[in-house]
Amino acid sequence: MIHISVLLILVVHAIAQDETQFTYNGFQGATNKLHVDGIATILPNGLLQLTNYSSYNTSHAFYPRPVIFKPNHISFSTTFIFAIYPIAPNQSSHGIVFVISPTTHFQQALPSAYLGLFNTSSNRLPSNHIIAVELDTIQNPEFKDIDSNHVGIDVNSLTSSAAATAAYYSDKLRVNKTLQLNSGKPMQIWIDYDEVEMLLNVTLAPFSSPKPSKCLLSKQLNLSTILLRNMYVGFSSATGPIPNYHYILGWSWNQSGKAQDLDPSKLPSLPQIKHHKKSLSQLIIVLLIVISLLLLSMIAAAIWFVWKKKYEELLEPWEKEYAPYRYSFKELYLATKGFKNSELLGVGGFGKVYKGIIPSTSRQVAVKRVSQDSKQGIKEFVAEISSMGRLRHRNLVQLLGYCRRKGELLLVYDYMPNGSLDKLLFDKVEGSILCWSIRFKIIKGVASALLYLHEEWEQVVLHRDVKASNVLLDAEMNARLGDFGLAKLYDHSIDPRTTHVVGTIGYIAPELSRTRKPTTSTDVFSYGMFLLEVGCGRRPIGKQNEDNDAEALFLSDWVYDCWKMGDILKASDPRMEGDYVEDEMELILKLGLLCLYPIAEGRPTMRQVVQILNGSATLPELPSEYNPETIGFLGEDLGTLHSLPSSFLSSSGTSSVAVMSSTNSVLRYGR
Repeated sequence: MIHISVLLILVVHAIAQDETQFTYNGFQGATNKLHVDGIATILPNGLLQLTNYSSYNTSHAFYPRPVIFKPNHISFSTTFIFAIYPIAPNQSSHGIVFVISPTTHFQQALPSAYLGLFNTSSNRLPSNHIIAVELDTIQNPEFKDIDSNHVGIDVNSLTSSAAATAAYYSDKLRVNKTLQLNSGKPMQIWIDYDEVEMLLNVTLAPFSSPKPSKCLLSKQLNLSTILLRNMYVGFSSATGPIPNYHYILGWSWNQSGKAQDLDPSKLPSLPQIKHHKKSLSQLIIVLLIVISLLLLSMIAAAIWFVWKKKYEELLEPWEKEYAPYRYSFKELYLATKGFKNSELLGVGGFGKVYKGIIPSTSRQVAVKRVSQDSKQGIKEFVAEISSMGRLRHRNLVQLLGYCRRKGELLLVYDYMPNGSLDKLLFDKVEGSILCWSIRFKIIKGVASALLYLHEEWEQVVLHRDVKASNVLLDAEMNARLGDFGLAKLYDHSIDPRTTHVVGTIGYIAPELSRTRKPTTSTDVFSYGMFLLEVGCGRRPIGKQNEDNDAEALFLSDWVYDCWKMGDILKASDPRMEGDYVEDEMELILKLGLLCLYPIAEGRPTMRQVVQILNGSATLPELPSEYNPETIGFLGEDLGTLHSLPSSFLSSSGTSSVAVMSSTNSVLRYGR
């Protein structure tokens, strides 16, 4: 028994040792020992081919099992041999990245400049937990690349923390000698991290040369704050409009010492680049092609001049900072088929919304065209958009980016296939009646989104226009709160003020029309009206009971009257014909009245609302002095409301008052 136990311990120890190091002298027979995707493939001779001569593609190759980074044990050493073949001399595409990542799934990553690692929204996120070394052969100004032939150290972003032109130190000549990464010649790179000194060193050399005594790059990094316990190591690559071949000949990794040297005799051969002398006929053909290209260029220039106004947009130098969030107008024009009416999803207080498919990524989006004639405050507004692009919650519509033309802004959102909630609540379409279980799930989802905006993100976000028409439904009928066109960000410690009342009649808290001071409590008031909308299937303003001509104009008054008479369920949506959970319906209607309490201090917070909906807190009784008629329940003077011109009210009986105050930009209150 003792001998067996010792043997088991030795076996386990041997497996653990294998996990800390591996060596590939070529990848022949490694099909099942290497995770590859995209256009990556292993050739019969064992050469790992990451890309081919196809455009706009990505590829990845990873060691199939995660490597373990234990506390106080995160040192590593790795080396690999690579070669980059250009499609033609002096023509280059994008490069290779060595990656340490918590995942091997990069389906959302983009090709071209994003190298198959990130996209416009994921680049620069601390939650990426990615460390990478890029061998880049394109200069991308948006990532502040130093040139088109460099090595860079990247942390969660394609903007390198440190970079240097590709070169190696010749110990014989005692000088640095430049290397051309896309020369088609094999080169070797060594990447070493010392956890004690917290130093990452990158060394480059021609394949035929030994490891130089001086490294090319050295960066002080505390990887314990970046790497997780389980990480994957491997390669990412991508092609753009001009493709390259990217090859890996061999690879070695070690977490307990120096990476094992690769054996040149076992490495696969690279394909030969053939150079032929051009015959006279070939030269004539080339000349004809050049002339044809010149003619085509002239025609293209003429067409471009004629159609310049069609795709004209505003792009100022300061917007380079927000490049990851910027879409070109041409891209959005093509995505929406020229903003055709056939792609129109709806019309709101802020403009028209179109369905689109981004050509480069095939991603479905919704594009909102917002009128924005004033130049004052536009920089702050774009900063606001980029800030909101970082909001991440399962019940929020993701804001992906923007485009700016003279006189309008175009906002790009995730597309929600089931449209807005108000259409299902109020349109009398057969088969569109929402069942109670879906309504209750939607109510909880919107509450969760507001709690995130009010308390759980790095800044407080006031939505300021919570209503059924701003709640969209995804493919699984999950609620997604959208339209942050009225939102304002401010620091948790700062008391915000605005110079305009912003919102929709029927949803505006009483104190807001007097103080012009939005708070999280004014959002709670709007959410209370939203609860009544969903439970009653009625709009906030309008005739509330078809059987009684004298019925109240406001939904909140009518639900309040039903509660006072002891029959609050009378206010429930008649189209449901009583097919709901009575306790839940009663909870929703009473909670709606509580959120609509005329005095702000008497309303619950969104955290308390979520606790009540989840059953972890009890709904308090409505106060006996709760009287909307005497306190000014809607925050609007009825005489004023009735005197408004009919054009001010939309077909739904509500009106969005959408005035952005440029002097109260989020930059004033940002962290």
